[in-house]
Amino acid sequence: MADHKTAETPTAERVYETPPTERPITDAEAARAAKLSANEHIKIASGYLRGTLAEGLLKNASGAISDDDGQLVKFHGMYLQDDRDLRPERTKKKLDKAYSFMIRLRIAGGVVSPKQWLILDEIARTYANGTLRATTRQTFQYHGVIKSNLKRTMAAIDSALLDTIAACGDVNRNVMAATNPAQKGAHEAAYTLAKDISDSLLPKTSAWREIWLDGERVVGGEDAGEVEPVYGKTYLPRKFKTIVAVPPSNEVDVYAHDLGFIAILDETNQVTGWNVTVGGGMGMTHGETDTFPRTADVMLFCEPDYALKVAEAVMTVQRDWGNRTVRKNARLKYTIERYGLKAFRAEVEKRVGRAFQDPKPFTFTNNGDRYGWVEGDDGKHHLTLYVASGRIKDIEGGPQILSGLRRIAEVHQGDFRLTGNQNVIIANVPADRKVEIDALVQEYGLTVGAGALRRNSLACVALPTCGLALAESERYLPSLIDELEESLASHGLSEDEITIRMTGCPNGCARPFIAEIGLVGRGPERYNLYLGAAFDGSRLSKLYADDVAASEIRATLDPLFAAYAKDRETGERFGDFVIRAGYVAKTGNGPDFHVQTGAQKAVA
Repeated sequence: MADHKTAETPTAERVYETPPTERPITDAEAARAAKLSANEHIKIASGYLRGTLAEGLLKNASGAISDDDGQLVKFHGMYLQDDRDLRPERTKKKLDKAYSFMIRLRIAGGVVSPKQWLILDEIARTYANGTLRATTRQTFQYHGVIKSNLKRTMAAIDSALLDTIAACGDVNRNVMAATNPAQKGAHEAAYTLAKDISDSLLPKTSAWREIWLDGERVVGGEDAGEVEPVYGKTYLPRKFKTIVAVPPSNEVDVYAHDLGFIAILDETNQVTGWNVTVGGGMGMTHGETDTFPRTADVMLFCEPDYALKVAEAVMTVQRDWGNRTVRKNARLKYTIERYGLKAFRAEVEKRVGRAFQDPKPFTFTNNGDRYGWVEGDDGKHHLTLYVASGRIKDIEGGPQILSGLRRIAEVHQGDFRLTGNQNVIIANVPADRKVEIDALVQEYGLTVGAGALRRNSLACVALPTCGLALAESERYLPSLIDELEESLASHGLSEDEITIRMTGCPNGCARPFIAEIGLVGRGPERYNLYLGAAFDGSRLSKLYADDVAASEIRATLDPLFAAYAKDRETGERFGDFVIRAGYVAKTGNGPDFHVQTGAQKAVA
C-alpha cells in the first residue's frame, strides 16, 4: 500500500480538536465543537463507564436498559439482545420484546483450568440457555441471560477468577494467542505476551466491580481523582483487537486484526522477537465503498523486551489519530489508510523512544486447527475436538458435548484451550491418562474431526439473537455444508482442504472476507458470495456473486468445483485457482476490495 500524505500530523494532546476559547472548555463542550459521534458523548458523560447501569438494573418494568446504557454495557462485556424468532408473535400480542443479554468473557489466550470449566458449565445451565459458545476470538459467550440474573451471573463468573471487563466496547478486547501445543516454548511465549498485553491495556475504572459485585464505589467518582491513564474519558474511537501468532500456523488469523505479533523463531523454536502487524479488520457496510475489510500490514520487528511498549504505543496512536466523528470509519485500518504506514510507524517509534528493525522473514502454511492427538515437544499430549460453530451443547440423538466436556473436566489434570476456529483443546494430558480421555470422548460421542470442508468452516451466531443479522448463519451453515460436501465428493474433492465461512451480516465476526469461500448475509435466505482469499488468511477475497439465494449457492459453486478438480495445478489451493483461472479478480488490500467485482468470466 502506498503511503498517504497529510497536511498535518495530529497531536497527542487531545483525542479531538477544539476551537480557541478564552477559558478552559469542558470535555462535553469540546465534543460538541468537534462534532464527535454520539458514542463519544455517551462515554464522556458516563463517569468512567458507570452511566445509569446500577439504577437501570432495579427497573423491573422491562427486561431492557436505556439506549445509552446499552452502549456502555458493552464495555462490561455484554450486549442487550432479544429473541427475533419470537418478535412477530409478541408484537401481535402487544408484548415487549423477549429481551436478554449476551455475556462475553475475557480469557486471554483462551486458557481455562478444569475447575474454571466446571463453574462456567454450571453458569450455562443455571442462568443462560444451557449452552456455552466458543467464539472466534478464543473466549466464551453466554446467551439468554435475563436482566434479573445479570448480577448473579457476574458473581458466578467472578468466583471462577474470570471476568467480562473489556470483552466488548471501544477498548482493547480479548487478546488471542497461538494454540499450537507442539511448540511448547513458542506457545508459552505467545500466551505470556497475550496475557501481559491484556493486563496492561485493561481499563482501570472500578465501575465493573461496583455495579456487578456491589464493590465499594470510589468516593466522589471521577471528581475524587479517578482516571484512565491510558484510555482517558473517551477510551478508543472503536473496538481494538490484538493477537499473537506463531508460524507456520496462522490459526488465529493475525491479518484480520488491528494489532498483531508474529513470533520469529530460532532453530530450536524459541522466540527471538516479534514482527508487528497493524491495520487489519473485517467489518464493512453493504453498499458503502468507503467501508471495507483490510488485511494487516507487517510494520516492524521488535525484541521481546519492547513488545508491551509497542502494543501500548500502537493503541495510543490509534486513540489520538482515530476518527471520532464518523464511527463507521473509526477502526485502525482506516487510520492506516489515511496517514500511511510510514507515518504511523514513525509515531509508534517516537512514543516508544527508539527506532526498530524492519520485519523478519516468516512463513504461514494454513489457518486451521490440528485435530486429534498431538504430542508436544515436552512429552505432554493434546487432543483437539471439533465443535460445530463453537456451540457446546448436548444434541438430541448426537454428541453430548456439554455433558462430555464437563465429565472430562472432572478428571482432567491439565487445562483447556479454546482456538480461534471455535474448537476445544484438552491440553497437557500425561501419556498415561490418554486412554481415560479417549474413553470419555467415545462415551459422549465427541468427535476429533469432521469432513475437510466442515473442519475448515466458521459461522457467527446471527439469528435469532444478534440484532444486526440480516440472514441465518450458525443455524444454516451445517446444512449448506451437507450440500457442498455432496458436490465436492462428485468431483473427487472430499478430502481437499477449503476454508468456508458464513456471517449473517457484513460486520464479519467469523472473518468471512479471508475465507476461500465467504458467504455474507444480505437478507432472509440471501447472501453475497466471495471467493479468492488465500488459504493461510493473508489475502482478502473478492465479491463473485451478489445477492445469491440460499437455494442457489450449491449450483453457483458446483461448476467452480468441477473446474478446480479438472484444471488445478499440483498443490494449488482453491482460492488461488479461481484467481489464476480468471473467474474472480485478485484483491490487493483495503479499498481495492470493491474494485473489479463480480464473475470475470463464465465457467466452462
